[in-house]
Amino acid sequence: MDNNNYDENSIVVLEGLEAVRKRPSMYIGSTSINGVYQIIYEVIDNAIDEALAGFCDKINIKITEDGSIQVEDNGRGIPVGIHPQTKKSTLETVMTVLHAGGKFGAKGGYKISGGLHGVGVSCTNALSEYMRTESFIKGESFVQEYNAGKPLYALKSQDNKISKEHGTIQTFVPDKSIFSDVEINSKQLLRRIREQAYLTGNILFTFQDERDDQFRVPYYIYFEGGAKSYVRTLNKDKKHITEIIHIKKEADTSLIEVAMQYTTEISDNLMSFANNIYNPEGGTHITGFKMALTKTINDYAKKSNIIKDNKDLLTGDDVREGLTAVISVKLENPQFEGQTKMKLNNSEIQTITRNIVSSELEIYLQENPKDAKNIIEKVLIAAKARKAAKAAREAVIRKSAFEGGTLPGKLADCSERNPDNSELFIVEGDSAAGSSKQARDRKTQAILPMTGKPINSEKYRIDKVLENERLKDFIIALGTGIADNTNIDKIRYKKIIIMADADVDGEHIATLLLTFLYRHLKEIIERGYVYIAQPPLYKVTTQGSSKENWALDDSVLDSMLKGFEKDNMKVTSIQRYKGLGEMNSEQLWETTMNPKTRVLKQIKIEDVEEADKTFEMLMGSEVPPRKKFIQLNAKNAEIDI
Repeated sequence: MDNNNYDENSIVVLEGLEAVRKRPSMYIGSTSINGVYQIIYEVIDNAIDEALAGFCDKINIKITEDGSIQVEDNGRGIPVGIHPQTKKSTLETVMTVLHAGGKFGAKGGYKISGGLHGVGVSCTNALSEYMRTESFIKGESFVQEYNAGKPLYALKSQDNKISKEHGTIQTFVPDKSIFSDVEINSKQLLRRIREQAYLTGNILFTFQDERDDQFRVPYYIYFEGGAKSYVRTLNKDKKHITEIIHIKKEADTSLIEVAMQYTTEISDNLMSFANNIYNPEGGTHITGFKMALTKTINDYAKKSNIIKDNKDLLTGDDVREGLTAVISVKLENPQFEGQTKMKLNNSEIQTITRNIVSSELEIYLQENPKDAKNIIEKVLIAAKARKAAKAAREAVIRKSAFEGGTLPGKLADCSERNPDNSELFIVEGDSAAGSSKQARDRKTQAILPMTGKPINSEKYRIDKVLENERLKDFIIALGTGIADNTNIDKIRYKKIIIMADADVDGEHIATLLLTFLYRHLKEIIERGYVYIAQPPLYKVTTQGSSKENWALDDSVLDSMLKGFEKDNMKVTSIQRYKGLGEMNSEQLWETTMNPKTRVLKQIKIEDVEEADKTFEMLMGSEVPPRKKFIQLNAKNAEIDI
């Protein structure tokens, strides 16, 4: 690509910016903190597009003391000449006009890009209370500032005091009148940057957060790059049974890169990217990969005379068990589902990915018989477990309320049949379950006692999980089915509240239930249906008053006691509650079950990679990573004896 061809004629304008502030969720998906991350990612993505085009090798991201975000790159800079369509400077056009960018044609912009096709940086500008754009071109420096997307003045030249030859500096403050939360988590942002460093390769990223002591000194991230490096990191604490299989090949105008490695785990971890953008819902590239994987391994098994009958063919779940894979495609015109790029929709990529992976994987299996043998042994065990699970699963389905059977005898169901208005409390212990059944609102609240601990779903396949009576009752009560028969739309309650004691056993039971949901019914968590009840730890009474004052934790207790002292109220007793069973039904209702007064903690998956690693480390079969975690964090543990 000729750098000299990137000028005002490279920028195509499609429409204006008016609707972004009125309907921000249409463009960035959410006005929560996730929307803030999205507008940051859009600016970073623009810098990465310059790197993908071969014009940038340094990207600096900084959060300042006052909370503004700065992204600097050493790319070509945004063109500043008068744009032929808008008759304004090209930089102002890019920053203030929706769908204005260098990603729409073949006029010297970008062959491959990951941003929102000109929506991204203008959305960031529209949804920032302040933004400053600086462009450096051939040693000259230009600047323009904005308020809520509107220029404060025409583009102007400035003295290049920092002697920057070329590049862009974007500085912006997310608009607090738009976003409900603007408190950026530096670790979450760093994870995204590290992910991009892996996938782009040979780009030096720096990250600095002046608000956080851990990141006041710039943090440098650099990898030679590629999906292979990423898989190596993802599998760092796993026991692998093959080497990393690396496939990288061009076809037409697309580049397909796949890295995959089998481990001894029973869950898989497939991560898909299009033009370096993570696609949490997959898309055509993942579909093509899965088709190729299933067919190629089945073909190998048939040619090796391991599978002799089509009825014994391996399924997709069989061949993916224990697999970690990164599927990264780069293409000219990505078509995403939704502005936030959750899913890739380009139909041609499915065929291209399938053909390349099939061909290259077949060669690998033939040339690496030891790895091939380990893969076949692994997937055959998975197939055997699948057949065993089928009988167990069908037994669960036969008992399911939606299949004409009966609900678990332990379940005290609610009368409401609309899942939008129904809650299921999973209650630890018979005593607490008895109190909660008396306390509940029988119309909307169902109670399922959990006596004893459910099986650890991280260590066992679904056939063993379904033999566990506690989890079997849980599945039947939910009504969603399990494994191949899962249908989340059939869920009977859209609030699933885990109510356990605030002690080690209670936390262990909660963790086991969350592990089961994360590994086998993850969509329930993703839809926001799962909560942890927050019963208070203390009851405080004051002299001369019959009112019970409840403190959620030590910090609330301290604040409460200071308030009583200030009001000259004498505290007569402080009672510490170690278990839900210590409360009577009225107290349990008022503190933990009453929607008007209770506190619930909603379970979210903010970072799939981090969540996967955490469940695997805490609940998996490998002891050394867990031991290391305990040793590093022992000093932070809260011990209640």
